[in-house]
Amino acid sequence: MSKLWVRLTLAFVLVTLVGVSTVALLANRSASSQFRRYLSRRETTDWGDLTDDLASYYEQQGSWDGVEVVFEDSQRGQGRGQMRQGGQSTLLADGQGLVVYDSQGRYAGETLDRSEQELAVPIQAGGQTVGFLLAVPPGWEQLQPQEQSFLDQVNRALLLAGALAGALSILLGLGLSRGLAAPLARLTSAARRIAGGDLGQRVPETGSTEVAALGQAFNQMAADLEKAEELRRNLVADLAHELRTPLSVIQGNLRAILDGVYPLEQAEIATLYDETLLLNRLVDDLRELALAEAGQLRLERRPVAPADLVSRAMESARVQAAAKGIALQADLPEDLPLVDVDPQRIGQVLGNLLNNALVHTPSGGEIIVTARLRESEVEFGVRDTGEGIASEDLPYVFERFYRAGRARATGGTGLGLAIAKQLVEAHGGRIEVESEIGRGTQFTFTLPVAED
Repeated sequence: MSKLWVRLTLAFVLVTLVGVSTVALLANRSASSQFRRYLSRRETTDWGDLTDDLASYYEQQGSWDGVEVVFEDSQRGQGRGQMRQGGQSTLLADGQGLVVYDSQGRYAGETLDRSEQELAVPIQAGGQTVGFLLAVPPGWEQLQPQEQSFLDQVNRALLLAGALAGALSILLGLGLSRGLAAPLARLTSAARRIAGGDLGQRVPETGSTEVAALGQAFNQMAADLEKAEELRRNLVADLAHELRTPLSVIQGNLRAILDGVYPLEQAEIATLYDETLLLNRLVDDLRELALAEAGQLRLERRPVAPADLVSRAMESARVQAAAKGIALQADLPEDLPLVDVDPQRIGQVLGNLLNNALVHTPSGGEIIVTARLRESEVEFGVRDTGEGIASEDLPYVFERFYRAGRARATGGTGLGLAIAKQLVEAHGGRIEVESEIGRGTQFTFTLPVAED
């Protein structure tokens, strides 16, 4: 009973039974009513113009007083309409259904109900219904055996048709319920396998719009989980690799000093100290990246002039640029609006991009920092004339520890661009890169304009 397809099937069965029972009841009542109407109308087929005589009488008299004369003339054959003789009762009721004439005297003074009025022949005068003419055969309440047999056959046929329709509906409901529950069963099975570590599970994106959308969302979730797991494994491997190198240097040098291979001199201590600085910088970068990705990095935002951000970053990089013989220039319009940023964090982004450009630009090259207004954003750019990045490496430059084939000698932790991306996105901007081997690289990022 707890299975969805069972509950759906029971729901289909219940709805089918209620529907078929209601239709059967209404059909039975309608068939009985129509059959009785047929019998009543059959008795009036030979009355000819009796209804016209009655209508004319009412128009002349304005009431049904003395209407017995019309029926007496009809029985004697003196009127235009001829009444069938026999044991039937001929009733005439006024416009409100009150019986004003009864040929047998059994129903005089009674009132015809709505169903009886529907069986009667209405009499029209002056555009209104002024009476009802009804023939009541003998045994009206109890139909004749052949009549009752015919009505029973009709009802049995209706019942059989209802039963067949109900059975077909139940079978169809069973098939539909199983079809609706099958995709959910596949999703459940796939979810359990994913929980067991098989992240490659996927389900067919078929069925109704809602089921197909659910399957698509499930597959997207599974793909994201698989990618996240792959990134996690890569991060652990990269982190272990990055930590192993400085730790190996420290461990080897300390072992050599303890074994007397290296004398305990200031140069050896400086080497060990540099490796500890690298380890500390790696840990700080990882912490900052983790906070940024979790959305927990505190930003002290305020309106800042783009020129101030660029000038501070360039001032820090100017000494290194001069030492390498690299021209460092800025190209900024004077009318740029203020941007809403944390100046220290954005200075970190610009400094990272400038340092990256300095590392990969040879002596005699050029680095240009730009800023342009783009609708409600200011777009910053750092363009160099360095070695460039291969097209196959471009999609991965913002990933952790990805160095695009660079040697460790270039320095850094391999987290700078990943941190820059997170910092820009934390400000509501975006960062992109364009590059071509041998022709340089350009990084661009956007920042929101400060509100007035």
